Amino acid sequence: MELLEQLAQVALERDNLRLRSLAQDLMRSKTPFSTLARPSSRDLRLLALSAALVELLAARRGENPPAWTNEVGALDAPFFLIESATRMQRLRVLCETQSPEPLRKRKLYAPPNFLQFA
Repeated sequence: MELLEQLAQVALERDNLRLRSLAQDLMRSKTPFSTLARPSSRDLRLLALSAALVELLAARRGENPPAWTNEVGALDAPFFLIESATRMQRLRVLCETQSPEPLRKRKLYAPPNFLQFA
Protein backbone atom coordinates (compact mmCIF):
# COMPACT_ATOMS: atom_id res chain seq x y z
CA MET A 1 0.00 0.00 0.00
CA GLU A 2 1.40 3.40 -1.03
CA LEU A 3 2.01 6.04 1.65
CA LEU A 4 -0.86 8.26 0.46
CA GLU A 5 -3.37 5.41 0.56
CA GLN A 6 -2.00 4.38 3.95
CA LEU A 7 -2.44 7.96 5.17
CA ALA A 8 -6.07 7.94 4.02
CA GLN A 9 -6.74 4.57 5.67
CA VAL A 10 -5.34 5.79 8.98
CA ALA A 11 -7.47 8.95 8.70
CA LEU A 12 -10.54 6.81 8.07
CA GLU A 13 -9.72 4.87 11.24
CA ARG A 14 -9.37 8.21 13.09
CA ASP A 15 -5.95 7.18 14.38
CA ASN A 16 -4.79 10.77 14.61
CA LEU A 17 -1.44 10.11 16.27
CA ARG A 18 -0.41 7.73 13.49
CA LEU A 19 -1.93 10.04 10.87
CA ARG A 20 0.19 12.92 12.14
CA SER A 21 3.32 10.76 12.00
CA LEU A 22 2.63 9.58 8.44
CA ALA A 23 1.77 13.11 7.30
CA GLN A 24 5.05 14.38 8.73
CA ASP A 25 6.90 11.61 6.86
CA LEU A 26 5.21 12.67 3.63
CA MET A 27 5.94 16.36 4.25
CA ARG A 28 9.62 15.61 4.90
CA SER A 29 9.96 13.54 1.75
CA LYS A 30 11.39 15.22 -1.30
CA THR A 31 8.74 13.71 -3.56
CA PRO A 32 6.79 16.45 -5.34
CA PHE A 33 3.12 16.12 -4.44
CA SER A 34 2.09 16.57 -8.07
CA THR A 35 3.74 13.24 -8.91
CA LEU A 36 1.84 11.14 -6.36
CA ALA A 37 -0.20 8.44 -8.07
CA ARG A 38 -3.92 8.02 -7.59
CA PRO A 39 -4.60 5.24 -5.05
CA SER A 40 -5.71 1.99 -6.61
CA SER A 41 -8.49 1.48 -4.06
CA ARG A 42 -12.08 1.45 -5.29
CA ASP A 43 -13.29 2.65 -1.88
CA LEU A 44 -14.70 6.14 -2.52
CA ARG A 45 -14.00 7.18 1.07
CA LEU A 46 -10.30 6.35 0.67
CA LEU A 47 -10.15 8.20 -2.64
CA ALA A 48 -11.83 11.30 -1.18
CA LEU A 49 -9.55 11.22 1.85
CA SER A 50 -6.47 10.72 -0.32
CA ALA A 51 -7.40 13.63 -2.58
CA ALA A 52 -8.26 15.95 0.30
CA LEU A 53 -5.14 15.12 2.30
CA VAL A 54 -2.74 15.48 -0.62
CA GLU A 55 -4.35 18.80 -1.58
CA LEU A 56 -4.09 20.03 2.01
CA LEU A 57 -0.46 19.02 2.42
CA ALA A 58 0.54 20.26 -1.04
CA ALA A 59 -0.94 23.67 -0.28
CA ARG A 60 0.92 23.85 3.00
CA ARG A 61 4.18 23.05 1.22
CA GLY A 62 3.42 25.53 -1.55
CA GLU A 63 3.09 22.91 -4.28
CA ASN A 64 0.45 21.84 -6.74
CA PRO A 65 -1.53 18.68 -5.97
CA PRO A 66 -1.72 15.83 -8.49
CA ALA A 67 -4.14 16.42 -11.37
CA TRP A 68 -6.24 13.36 -10.46
CA THR A 69 -7.53 15.09 -7.31
CA ASN A 70 -9.82 17.23 -9.52
CA GLU A 71 -11.69 14.06 -10.51
CA VAL A 72 -12.51 13.04 -6.93
CA GLY A 73 -15.77 14.38 -5.58
CA ALA A 74 -17.37 14.65 -2.17
CA LEU A 75 -18.63 11.87 0.05
CA ASP A 76 -22.37 11.17 0.23
CA ALA A 77 -22.40 11.76 3.99
CA PRO A 78 -20.23 13.95 6.21
CA PHE A 79 -17.25 12.32 7.92
CA PHE A 80 -15.55 13.86 10.95
CA LEU A 81 -11.84 13.14 11.18
CA ILE A 82 -11.93 13.84 14.91
CA GLU A 83 -14.15 11.30 16.71
CA SER A 84 -15.18 13.71 19.47
CA ALA A 85 -16.72 16.07 16.88
CA THR A 86 -19.52 13.53 16.45
CA ARG A 87 -20.49 14.04 20.11
CA MET A 88 -19.46 17.59 20.99
CA GLN A 89 -21.72 20.24 19.44
CA ARG A 90 -19.26 23.16 19.61
CA LEU A 91 -16.41 21.12 18.12
CA ARG A 92 -18.71 19.82 15.39
CA VAL A 93 -19.76 23.38 14.45
CA LEU A 94 -16.12 24.50 14.45
CA CYS A 95 -15.21 21.63 12.14
CA GLU A 96 -18.16 22.22 9.82
CA THR A 97 -17.46 25.94 9.46
CA GLN A 98 -13.67 26.16 9.63
CA SER A 99 -12.36 22.86 8.30
CA PRO A 100 -9.60 23.39 5.71
CA GLU A 101 -11.15 23.84 2.26
CA PRO A 102 -9.66 20.69 0.64
CA LEU A 103 -11.42 18.65 3.34
CA ARG A 104 -14.66 20.62 3.56
CA LYS A 105 -15.36 20.47 -0.20
CA ARG A 106 -15.43 16.67 0.10
CA LYS A 107 -17.62 16.62 3.25
CA LEU A 108 -14.63 15.78 5.44
CA TYR A 109 -14.46 17.80 8.63
CA ALA A 110 -11.67 18.59 11.07
CA PRO A 111 -10.51 21.60 13.12
CA PRO A 112 -8.90 24.44 11.13
CA ASN A 113 -5.40 23.54 12.34
CA PHE A 114 -5.73 19.88 11.35
CA LEU A 115 -2.31 18.40 10.50
CA GLN A 116 -0.42 21.64 11.07
CA PHE A 117 2.96 21.03 12.57
CA ALA A 118 4.92 23.25 14.94
